[in-house]
Formats: sequence, structure tokens, C-alpha cells
Amino acid sequence: MRILLIMPHPNPKRSLFSKFSYPCLTLQQIAGITPREHDIGIVDERYGKIDFDKHYDLVGISCLTYNSLRGYEISDTLRKKGIPVVFGGYHASLLPKEVKQHADSVIIGEAEYTWPQLLKDLENGQLKPFYKSDQVVKAEDIPPARHDIGVYTFLSEAIQASRGCPTGCEFCAMNLIEGKIFRGRPVDNIIEEMKIIKARRIFFADASLTINPKYSKELFKAMKEVNKKFDCFGNINVIARDDEFLRLSSEAGVTKWYLGIESISQENINQSGKGTNKVEDYGKAIKKIKDYGMSVTGFFIFGLDYDTPDIFDRTLQAIYDWNLDESSFSIITPYPGTKLFDRLKKEGRITNYDWSNYAEGKVNIKPKMMTAEELLEGITHIADDFYSVKSSLKRSFNFHTNPLKSPIIFAGNIALRSFYKKEKLSI
Repeated sequence: MRILLIMPHPNPKRSLFSKFSYPCLTLQQIAGITPREHDIGIVDERYGKIDFDKHYDLVGISCLTYNSLRGYEISDTLRKKGIPVVFGGYHASLLPKEVKQHADSVIIGEAEYTWPQLLKDLENGQLKPFYKSDQVVKAEDIPPARHDIGVYTFLSEAIQASRGCPTGCEFCAMNLIEGKIFRGRPVDNIIEEMKIIKARRIFFADASLTINPKYSKELFKAMKEVNKKFDCFGNINVIARDDEFLRLSSEAGVTKWYLGIESISQENINQSGKGTNKVEDYGKAIKKIKDYGMSVTGFFIFGLDYDTPDIFDRTLQAIYDWNLDESSFSIITPYPGTKLFDRLKKEGRITNYDWSNYAEGKVNIKPKMMTAEELLEGITHIADDFYSVKSSLKRSFNFHTNPLKSPIIFAGNIALRSFYKKEKLSI
């Protein structure tokens, strides 16, 4: 069969910033579990266009909530041409009945066991409306992704070493999709996959590489032979206390850690259920990472229930005190299927059900201790200040930074400034 896999993008003009977005691994993973007798292609709309004039025997669409409406638009167009369309991914797994209105079939959850069966059923004319595995995928059954197709940037590619997240934050749907049990792929399998990736930098698309430190340490030791640079997500609790973990990650080639700091309010952290975070450990963890020669990007969420209007200036001061290299600022978003969505819906605090606004830069709720306007004004202020030309120059050319990389870092900061000013934030 001729199969096309699509990641939709809601903005057909595709901004410059989208060129530097995190690489998409999902479609390459689906291609990796597709039997080789099929002719398979990938279109990520952040980088390329769909040829609606071509004939396909099957189209698969993977989307999150924010790009689901664009996915529906694509699907409706293709189905009118008689092309069967299958949806998968987070949004399809969380709202399968809604998605089914625009699809011939929906895959719920992980696809390693269900996608090959769907292909057989389609060939036999017995396509089912829904596919859901009755067991989580075993780590050893996760094959390497197809890194020979779907590569749109030479800068970096993605890989996934593990699945499952036991934390279960109120605002996150990851363990609803991947399950709560941590499963690490065989280290040798990961190393072999890394060797076929041409990009010099690899992004780990794992929930966190700190969930099972013993496993990650073995992985780090093996990664040294690959001779590449890596970006990883991690949690405060392990990073703040485990020097061996940080040393091994640095020796392996990890140069950047993404930390889900979320909030400087412990009350917010406790309510969200993120037991890995203790506010008192933030500064210690960040300093340790930087002491081992790695950079830190902090992820922050605003609009949580214990946020008052002064949270923005207090957070900004903490960011400068910690000397963070990069920061990401988001507005709390009640993704359907999460515990947060259920709670806020029950409280009558969700103000918008237009999924195209669920991109973490839109105010879709009634904040508890500030107005929606104060929330938007505050996050705009913190983004403007942190990504100002003055602050960006200071970070890009400080004494920790390789002088040869300083102009690249500065350009990245300015691109982020443009992103926040033009695309991300609104009510």
C-alpha cells in the first residue's frame, strides 16, 4: 500500500520559528513499525505541504489538541476523495469518539501492537472503528524509528529511550497514553539507533530521564561511544541530589537539561501532584547542572490556582538569581482527558472549548486569584523582560558560554522573543 503519515500544523504559512521547533518523532516511530513492503511517506506541515492530488491507500494523522482541527480539515478533504484516514496520538487517544467523526478508524494509546493489525485489517477490508491494545507495549518491542524519512532539519533529531511516567501531574496526560509503569528500552537497541542518526544533536522525547536513575546511568555510560550532543528532560528531585548522575550525563554528551519547574509556589506544586518538585531544591539543582558544564532550560506554567499577580515578578527574580539559560512560559491549559480538565469543568472555569486555542499561550480558563487580563499581562511582561535584547545579550555572551556559540544563542533568544510577541500569547 501507499501510506502517508501527517502531522498537521494550524498555520499554513508556517512561521520561521517552527523551523526550530522540537523534531517530531511520532511519525518516524509509526513508519518504524510499518512492514517494509508498504511505500510510506511523511509530511510534517511545519516544514512541507501535503499533495492532495496524489492517491494514497491510507493516510495516518497524528495530532495534539491544538492542531486537531487542522487534522480534521485535512481528513475531511481526503475522505471526500475516497481515501481512508486513521487518527492517532494524544488527542485521538483522549477524545476518540470526537475524532472518529472525522476518521475511518482511531488508534487509542500506543501503536506498536495495533498499527500492524490495522494494516492487515485494511488490506482484508475489515477495518475496525477503534484499535486499543489490552497491554502496554514491552520495551523490547519498540523498534527503532525510521530516521531515513521524515527528516526536515539537519540540526537535530529525536529518539525515545523509555516510556511511562509514574508522576501523574494534574495538568498532564502522558501517563494516560504511555501508562504509569516505567519501561526502558534495551540500551544496546538505543545505541544502535543513535548510530544511524545523522544529526549531531539528539533530543530525548522521554517524559524524563530521571525516572529510573539506575537505568539512565547505564544508558549514559554507553552513550559516550556515540560522540553526539544530547538534550534531555529531567526532574528536580534526582538532579538536586545525585552528582554521579550528572557527571555521567555530562560525560555522555548531554549539554542541555529541560526542567519542569512549573511554579515557584509549593502550594501550586502540591496541588498539581508533581511530587518530584520541592521549591527549596530548585536553585541547588540548577547550580549542579551548570557546575557540570551543562545548560538549563526551565519550564514555567502560570495561571495555577495559587498564583496572584505578583507571581510574575517573583518568578522573574528567581530566574535571574538561578542564571537560567533559557525559559519557557506557558499558560495553564486544561487538556481534555486530564484531571485538571475534569476539575475545572466541574468548577465552571473553562471558558473556551475551541481546541485551536489549546496551545499553552491562550487563556482558556478563569484564574482563581487574578483576572484573565492580569494573567495575560503578567506572562507577556515576563517574556518581554527575559527575552529582551539586553537580557539575551547578557546570557549569550556570559563567561560560561563558548564564544563561538554566543551569536547562535543570541539569535535563538531573539527568535523566541518574536515567538512570544507575535504568536503565542492571547486571550
